[in-house]
Amino acid sequence: MSLVVKLRLIFIITFVSVAIDQVSKLWADRYLIHFTMNSYWGDIVRIGYVENHGAFLGLGSSLSESLRFWIFVVAVGLVLLTLLIYMFKSKQQTTYSLTCLALIFSGGISNFYDRAMNNGAVIDFLNIGIGSLRTGIFNIADMAIMLGVFMLLFAKNENNKSQKA
Repeated sequence: MSLVVKLRLIFIITFVSVAIDQVSKLWADRYLIHFTMNSYWGDIVRIGYVENHGAFLGLGSSLSESLRFWIFVVAVGLVLLTLLIYMFKSKQQTTYSLTCLALIFSGGISNFYDRAMNNGAVIDFLNIGIGSLRTGIFNIADMAIMLGVFMLLFAKNENNKSQKA
């Protein structure tokens, strides 16, 4: 795959994903009552503005502000930069695998931007589940990351099956 094709694919996925995520967070900030969850569709979906100072599911939110900065800004920034370099340098990327990695990158960069603009916090506002079986509170960027990870795992699984046949 040529560098121009890679650049185009990464840019389109990242631009669309970050735009949708940032617009949804702007909407959440402006129109949702902060720190209050509202229930919809028989309590399957809950929507409400929450600021997450930690990582996935709030992990690390109880760490000191300094340590959170080093982990969630510096270390995550380096991981995102490494992922971006890998996406461009790797010769073995298929369109599918590059799409997966671009989704992971786009979600990561959007949450990274959110942290930089929101005093180290990421805006989350979605929660789904039935009864006490619920997800953590998440956002569109988290959905992009998880979609990229699941697609990548599925691709790896399919590659293993085809190699055994």
